[in-house]
Amino acid sequence: MSTDTSPESGESPEEPGGLSRRSFVSRSVTAGAGLTLAGAVGVLATAPGAVGEPGHDRGRGRREPGYGPLQHDPAGILSLPAGFSYRVITRTGETTLDTGETTPSNHDGTGSFAGSRGAHLLVVNHELDGPRTDWDHPVPLAEGLVYDPAAPGGCTVVEVVDGGDHVTEWVGIAGTANNCAGGTTPWGTWLTCEENADRAGENGMTKDHGYVFEVDPYDRDANRSPSPVKALGRFEHEAVVVDPKRGHLYLTEDADEPNGLFYRWVPPQDFRHGRGRLGTLADDAGTLQAFRCYDSRGRLVDDLSRTTRTGTVYGVDWVDVEDRDARETSIREQFGEREITRARKLEGMWWGDGGAYFVSSYARDESPGTPHDGQVWFYDPKRRTVTLKVRLGVNADPSREGRLDGPDNITVSPYGGLIIAEDGDGLQHLFGATDDGRTWALARNEFNIGTADEPEYSEFTGVNFSPDGETLYANIQEPGILLAIRGPWHR
Repeated sequence: MSTDTSPESGESPEEPGGLSRRSFVSRSVTAGAGLTLAGAVGVLATAPGAVGEPGHDRGRGRREPGYGPLQHDPAGILSLPAGFSYRVITRTGETTLDTGETTPSNHDGTGSFAGSRGAHLLVVNHELDGPRTDWDHPVPLAEGLVYDPAAPGGCTVVEVVDGGDHVTEWVGIAGTANNCAGGTTPWGTWLTCEENADRAGENGMTKDHGYVFEVDPYDRDANRSPSPVKALGRFEHEAVVVDPKRGHLYLTEDADEPNGLFYRWVPPQDFRHGRGRLGTLADDAGTLQAFRCYDSRGRLVDDLSRTTRTGTVYGVDWVDVEDRDARETSIREQFGEREITRARKLEGMWWGDGGAYFVSSYARDESPGTPHDGQVWFYDPKRRTVTLKVRLGVNADPSREGRLDGPDNITVSPYGGLIIAEDGDGLQHLFGATDDGRTWALARNEFNIGTADEPEYSEFTGVNFSPDGETLYANIQEPGILLAIRGPWHR
């Protein structure tokens, strides 16, 4: 296996655009910062009027972030701060597609696009795996849009007009498995990711899975005869983002035994991105790589769970993947423990502030470091560094309001900071994170899928803002509810 220690985009190692391992160590030692580089802790977002700025006063003489306490919802779906409201856009078992079938269940990663005359187009993943017969509401096998007729997952496209007065939904792709976070592209399409690596013959599948597919929300015909973008590797994909400047794609892997990896795909030198062009790539086009982090003394960081201080900065190298289709061995098992950096449940990711925010949802006994209930990292491709922005300690009582755990899907707010979907134990929230790492609850799921004596609340997924920034879309995964949230974001 070869290791890429050269800077990105042909820049000199000593230039700000690329930081070699040697120069990273040199600068860190000069700073005298040890594992945490002094002065290197960037903010989550630099937009004025950040979400957390106005806050509210809890009587302790300190301005707290957020929009105030959550108000109980008499309808039993979503609690929000005063002045905010929500609308149900689609709901499994109640709303229907334009062909008459019910909305598929298990909503997950979602991206929003500008439609005509102020409409919003959303592509919604449906996280369904195993045999189709296991599910009451799989993604319908729409003619010409099916990859594997044995698989239950896929995407729907939802057109929202006049804030939800008119909603139309149709199939974008069908016959895929466990479609999880995914990601939008700068050219206006959606990349849906299979968090499943079944081979043909496993769990009734007729084709190999573990791939990324491109879905065009504007052109139904462009989605016909779907085929995977095999150049992006076959593994338990979670999320993907595109660096609009360099053309690199970054991908997260939600897997364990061993823990998953953070990947970069570097396109061929003469490749130019655009709608549908990923589908023209050869299976071995470009270079797929896994990241390797090292601290300010040049020591390998074998797992991100080792990190306990927010603001910690690591340098990053990239190591080539030999067999990206994992014909004999999963990609994460192709590396020795001293070759790369791992993390448990690398899940949601979003491009913003010139880099990629990504999540490690939790770490327990399967990780070598200190247990935690969530980390949010920021990879800076210009500096080739990764910084811990948010860390949640282990939640001792997930049923108690005010405690947060298990960050999953994530988005960068147009008003500053991050909005994160919670996938933990007990209560489930949408929550914000400020530039200094503080967290605050924006919404709570009140839809009880358990019993009165033993309540259970499904995770939030698919959090993202509409193109105009006025609406926050998010899903309650089970049974499958797409919500539009509006409110005084500028307050």
